[in-house]
Parts: sequence; C-alpha cells; structure tokens
Amino acid sequence: MNSRRHTDSGMSAPVEHVKLAGPAQGSDQSAVTSYQSTRGQSSPHPFATILLEGLAPDGGLYVPDHYPQIGHELEQWRNLSHAELAYEIIRRFAPDIPVPDLQAIVERTYTPARFGHPDITPITTLEPGLHLLGLSHGPTGAFKDHALQLLAELYEYELARSGGELNILGATSGDTGSAAEEAMRGRANIRVFMLSPHGRMSPFQRAQMYGIDDPHIHNLAIEGNFDQCQAIVKAIARDLDFKRTNHIGSVNSINWARIAAQVVYYVTAYLSVTQGSGQPVSFAVPSGNFGNLCAGHIARQMGLPIRQLILATNENNVLDEFFRTGVYRPRPSAETVATSSPSMDISKASNLERFVFDLVGRDPAQVRELWGQLSTTGQFDLSKTSDWQHLSEFGIVSGTSTHADRIATIRSTWERYGVEIDPHTAAGMSVGSRYRDPDVPLICLETALPVKFAATIVEALGRPPARPARFAGIEDRPQHVTVLPANAEQVKAFIQATIGQTEE
Repeated sequence: MNSRRHTDSGMSAPVEHVKLAGPAQGSDQSAVTSYQSTRGQSSPHPFATILLEGLAPDGGLYVPDHYPQIGHELEQWRNLSHAELAYEIIRRFAPDIPVPDLQAIVERTYTPARFGHPDITPITTLEPGLHLLGLSHGPTGAFKDHALQLLAELYEYELARSGGELNILGATSGDTGSAAEEAMRGRANIRVFMLSPHGRMSPFQRAQMYGIDDPHIHNLAIEGNFDQCQAIVKAIARDLDFKRTNHIGSVNSINWARIAAQVVYYVTAYLSVTQGSGQPVSFAVPSGNFGNLCAGHIARQMGLPIRQLILATNENNVLDEFFRTGVYRPRPSAETVATSSPSMDISKASNLERFVFDLVGRDPAQVRELWGQLSTTGQFDLSKTSDWQHLSEFGIVSGTSTHADRIATIRSTWERYGVEIDPHTAAGMSVGSRYRDPDVPLICLETALPVKFAATIVEALGRPPARPARFAGIEDRPQHVTVLPANAEQVKAFIQATIGQTEE
C-alpha cells in the first residue's frame, strides 16, 4: 500500500509502514561513481570516504563526478512516502552502501515519531500558487534536522563498519549546532566540538545548544562572528596531520552528505504541489552559507523542473551582490552585522564554491584561480567572463531583505493566513514575492520555528510565539559552554586536551 501525501498544516493519521523497494543488486548506471574536489588536486574517492572527511585535502569541496538524472522517474515517485523517496535520492549518491543497509538507515531516520508529522516535510497552501514547505518539525525545530539526522545515522554506520572514531568539528550561526548535537548525542565513537559566535545567537538557540549535558558534546563560544568560526574550522581542516591524527570530521554543509540529504525535500515539495510531470515550480530560499540553495541547485541539475531558485539574504548581502553583479566580495569580519535573522549573518558563503564550479564548466583550474584571487585580493569578478553569460541557465535570482521587510512579512502572513513564521522564512517570502509568477507555483522554504526568535515575533505580532511543549523551560537548564578567542591554535589545543582526557 502506498502512503498518501498531505497538503495542509494539520496532523493526519500515521502513514502505514512501507518496505522500501530498492533496485536490483546489479550496478546502477545513474549513480555517482566517485567524488572529486572543486579544486582538482585531491584524488577521487567513494561516498564512504568523503562522508567522513568533510573538506578535501586541497581545500576544495567534494562534488560528484556527475549529477544523477531523475526527471524521467518523477511520476513513478508521486505516491511514495518521504522515506521511500529519500532512499531513491540518497542511493544515487551512495552506491557503495549495500542496499539493505541504506534502506534501514533511511527508514530509521525519516519517521513521523522523529519528525512530528506523518509527511515529515508537510506543505501548507497559503493561497492558490503560494505554498510553505514545513521544515521545522524535526527534533530541534529547524531545517538542519533533515540532513543531520541522516548524517548521524550514516556516521554511526560507517564507524561501526571501520571500527574507527570521529571527532566532529563544526561552526554554527544558530541552528546547525543544536541540530548536530541533538543528532550525534549518545552515539558510539563520536564527539562533537561546535563553534558558535559568542553572544550572537538568540537566547533560545543558545539554550538549545548549551543546555545539552553530554560528556561528548563540547560547545565553544568564539569571541567573534560566524565567519571567524567558519574560518577556524577550515584552517583546522587544512592541517592534514592534525585532522588525520585526531580523526576530525564535519557536519557543516561543506560535507556533501548534508547537501544530498537536503535535495530530498525539494523533490518531495515538487511532487506535493504539482499534478503532472514537467510542470515547473519556483522556490524561495533564505540563505547565508548557500547550503540550502545549493541543494536546490543540485535538484535542478538532476532534472527537477525548477523555473527559479530565489535566493534571499538579509543585510549581510554578499550572495545577493554576487548574483546581481558577478562580483564575489566577502566582507571583513568586522563588517558582518548582527540582524534579526542571525542564522544568515554570514559574509563568506562556503557552498558558493560548488556552484561556481558548475558555472565555469566544472573546471577545477578556474576554481583554483578564482579562490587564489579571493585569498590575495579579497574578491573575484566573473561579470566580464563568458561563463557569466550562462548564469541565467541556472535559474538563480536574488534579493535582500531588511529588518522592516521581515517584520512586515511576519505580520502580514499571520493576518492573511493565520500562520506564524520565523524571520528567516520571512526573508525568503519577502524576496520571493518580488519574483512571483502567477502561472508558476511558488514554494517558500520554512526554515525554523518562530519560538527560536521570540523577540522578533513579539515586535511583529505584539505577543510571544507559540512554544511546543517539548521546549518548555529550556532557557532554565544549566548551560555548558567554554568561551575561547578566535584563534585556531587554541581551539586545536582544547580538542587535543579533551580527547586526551576521555581516552585516559
């Protein structure tokens, strides 16, 4: 019996369990065979290897040797459950995981019990042609749960196969940290060291992260902003001796498995709002580090009929500037401003490198040259190149939201539809409305529960946001955090000391 997908915001009867069908045991001609670095100076690896590595040794990001095509199979998938559909996508990126094992991993991950809704990523239709993709039903109330819950299962599986251990080093501007820690806590042979910008997250976000009491979860509040946290993570990843000796891995979206997992909900959303194959849709995506938008780009490259990917930034609008002008000019750390959408307070977008790799014809030499320019001059300019003339073929447009835009959008969404949204989702809806085509369904990605950003909701609506019962009183829990300067060597020393203590 096939499961049914819902198109409202209410709860429905649990979906009947369905055994994932899976392909025959023979080779899958559409599957990725290996992964290469965007900078072309690291040897190709299978999925299992790049899963545990994160950043490539040459400083680039891993990308698949090709994008598996799925367009011709969409109609066959229309009645699949989320778990069934996730399996169909993930198996194309991870052919080295045996079929029964991957089926079990996906089935354990995407359950209504874990995600709080029978559809996992339900669609709410606000009005004809305008939809909200619900990504906040996971354990920590943020879209990051959808990738990190799967990543935790994959990590535990690979470590059990290899008998190894993993020390996860990550940086968060808000939601990645709590989602990663919640997913990884209590798992064998895994420690987490999570860097966050000291004093720059919302009180709820800090409580979610720092309130976790687990001897293998370590929160490091860095005296700086997210870009400095991310720079420390990348600097440590480039220290190959330290990385290998201490078994360092990543949960940030530099890890390809996170991007692959996020592709899934673009496909589920498409199937939920369309009636037949080939019908185009557009997505409005709030983005700071370009991970969520990158997943949409990959879905489009795989054949999902996406008309436009509408990228929304906040006042830290480096990405909007790039897509409007061709100039990528990350701001100095001191110029990254704190906003009411703090998870997007980012001025160096790691995943943009994956998109640029595709834009320049998957030429790693060009990527090396561009990122060389970036390191020496602080920017690069593609506007006069022949590659830039092909930008429209990728369907990405962009815009900037202000605090006033977000407040107005939160207020109007509640008044018109009776739906609360957080400020990041409001950024996406605000910019998305500027590009909306009445003949093409627009799907706005909801990224987090409003309760995470209570002060902004109070400003917009004059009252606190709804708070799910599972989050009652979390700000009152004891918090576990170590404050460190923005210095990679001190972070490395903390990691080594912690590992040494736990191994004694």
